[in-house]
Amino acid sequence: MNKTHIPASTYTAKKWYIVDANDKTLGRLATEIANILIGKHKVDYHPAVDIGDYIIVTNAENIKVSGKKELNKTYFYHSGRPGGWRKETLQNLRNRIPERILEKAVKGMLPKGPLGRTMFKRLKVYSGPTHTHVAQNPQLLNL
Repeated sequence: MNKTHIPASTYTAKKWYIVDANDKTLGRLATEIANILIGKHKVDYHPAVDIGDYIIVTNAENIKVSGKKELNKTYFYHSGRPGGWRKETLQNLRNRIPERILEKAVKGMLPKGPLGRTMFKRLKVYSGPTHTHVAQNPQLLNL
């Protein structure tokens, strides 16, 4: 008989954390955020159960990348129309929507499917120092 305990996501209360992305490296910050969204920092972790916490990221416009990634890293998207492939560099995306850089990095590190999509909804990214989640009393997380 298998006696493995799989925790239910309703047992643990989800906490709110706030991270300041000012002068942090993109990939290193994204992996830490993904681990918290997945719930790997908890003792009850199970890959099929959603027990991760909420993350608020501020100052996403000041995130750093190394080397020539500012000009060479490209992001692709499709408009849905024939011949609608578009690409833009990290520098152009930073000028247009700076939050999207960190969102795309974290989303690629989450599980694919419905579980990963619900985890991604708990990520709140803001380009400036202010956010709208003061009522949740987020704890400062130093990564």
